[in-house]
This record gives sequence, C-alpha cells and structure tokens, in this order.
Amino acid sequence: MMFPKYPLAFLPTPLHFLPNLSQKVPYQVYIKRDDQTGLASGGNKTRKLEFLIQEAINLDFDTIITAGAQQSNHCRQTAAACNKAGLECHLLLNGVEPENFQGNLLLDKILGAHLHFSGEKNKGRCQALENLKQKLINQGKKPYIVPVGGSNLTGALGYVSAVAELKQQMKAQNLDFDYIFFASSSGGTQAGLMIGQYLYNLGGKIMPVMIDKEEEMQVPLNQKIFDIIMAFNHQSQHKIDLLIEDIPLIKGYNTSGYGTVTTHEKEAIKVMAHEEGILLDPVYTGRAFYGMWDMLTRHLLPENSRVLFWHTGGLPALFAYHKELKNI
Repeated sequence: MMFPKYPLAFLPTPLHFLPNLSQKVPYQVYIKRDDQTGLASGGNKTRKLEFLIQEAINLDFDTIITAGAQQSNHCRQTAAACNKAGLECHLLLNGVEPENFQGNLLLDKILGAHLHFSGEKNKGRCQALENLKQKLINQGKKPYIVPVGGSNLTGALGYVSAVAELKQQMKAQNLDFDYIFFASSSGGTQAGLMIGQYLYNLGGKIMPVMIDKEEEMQVPLNQKIFDIIMAFNHQSQHKIDLLIEDIPLIKGYNTSGYGTVTTHEKEAIKVMAHEEGILLDPVYTGRAFYGMWDMLTRHLLPENSRVLFWHTGGLPALFAYHKELKNI
C-alpha cells in the first residue's frame, strides 16, 4: 500500500532482543526502537508527520498549527518537521507560559516554533485552534491544522507502513511475536497498527496500554480509534470488519491520570535503564512498559511467549520531570 510521504525519519528503526530482561522472566522480550526515528531526538510522531506534512504541501498550505501539552513529544517533532519542510509552525500549548522552559518545551523554543498558551488544560482547545487559524488567515497565511498527536487517518498511515517495516524485519530475523505492547493515548498509532495488522497479516495480539484517565478525555479513546479505522474503510477498497467493542485497550495502569509520575513509572524507567541501558519517558513509554512488565513478572501471559515492546520515544520529557525522578 503506497502513499506519498515527506521523508523525515531514519528508517527502519532497530528491532532487537533484550537479553537481560528476558533472563528475569519466562519470556523472550524484544524492542522496536521508534525512539530512534531521528527527528529532533525521535519518537513515534515522526512516522505520522511524514504523511501529514506531505498532505499539507500537496494542498499548498504554508503554515502548520497543532496543539498539545507543554511536554508534548508531538509538538516538538512537528516543529522540527516544519523546519525540514520549510513551513511555519504554530503550537498551541496547555496552560500558561512558565518562567523556565525545560524538556520538550525548551526544544520547541530552540526549534523556532511560534508558541501560544491556551491558559486551560483541554477546555476550549478546539475553539482556540480555530481562533488561531483565523488570525493566521487574516495575516495572509494558509494554515493547516494537524490534530493532537497527529491522530487522524493521514497520520495513522505512518503506523500502517510501520507494520510493513516490522514484517520485513521479522522475516529477516526469522521472528514472530505473540504479543505487541505499546502506549496508546491519542489513538493514531493504535489505529495504524490495527489497519496494518489487517493489511499485512501481522500475527500476535496487540496490547495497547492506555495512558490517559478515561474521565479526562473529551472523546473516548476507543471511539477515536474506531473512527480512524472506519475512515480507512470509507476511503479504501479494504473493509475491516469490527465493532467499537472490539477495540483492545489495557486499562488499570492509567488511574493516576495523564502526566502524573507514580512509583510505577519510576520503577519502569529504572528497570529498563539499569537492565538494558535504554531510556523510557515518564508519561508514555514508562507507563506502557510498566504495564507490560507487571504482566510479565506476574506471569499473566503464557510462558515462553515472544513479546515485543514498541518504544515510541519521549526522551526530552525526562528533564522536565527531574524533581520526580531524581531519587529513582
């Protein structure tokens, strides 16, 4: 399945065995390193932005607008992608402008993005985006809104193609996986993986660890994912037959809410860093890895299963959470 994309990522990202972790549990544990996509320190959003940026260029837009938390990995990678493509970048960030810039927010500034602060966490974000869009139009610009997390059908194509990449690597290494764990938040990565699983006959069960607290979400995550898959059905000759109840989500590790670092995330970061020398982030991969590691150490999956952890990046956020992490 071929779609036009703007080249931003270093692909394929590594797929490799985690020997030290695998010695501690009765499983073979592997990792897919999308923290190594390369764009402004990498992450999963780079795959999505290859398709979103190309769409904006094809439609003759000259300015990109997107939104997120102040430590948004998506916003940081969007700013870098705009620089590569020669597009102006505007970021609408939650809250008020802080006195000190750290982590992803500092990188947004270094990358030269135009920063706007909403003053609220989520309420009114859609209207604020439209207001910003109209303001830029009045200035003679042609703005294209990239959704939060890059999570629409265009962005999800990044993870449809990622499944094709994974299948090639699995064939080269003579591998198959019983379970594939990853962080699921804005829905685009999961929707792309589910579409790719269907198109490329990827075996194994996908294990999306839910990151956000359900009551804090404006639209339920399973609805977001379902809508993207239905949009794919509508725009292609393929028909993925599923109900919204069929959307898998692993809950129970998200009760503390988005961006709250608990002992679980600290433990996950410490285990991966000490055992494999790999850095997780405190918001997404730390929580998703803890969910996987908890299930593996409690032997909740059939023993001797081959398990993949898909690392979606987020390194810069570690520096913004230095107070919470200094004593891990």
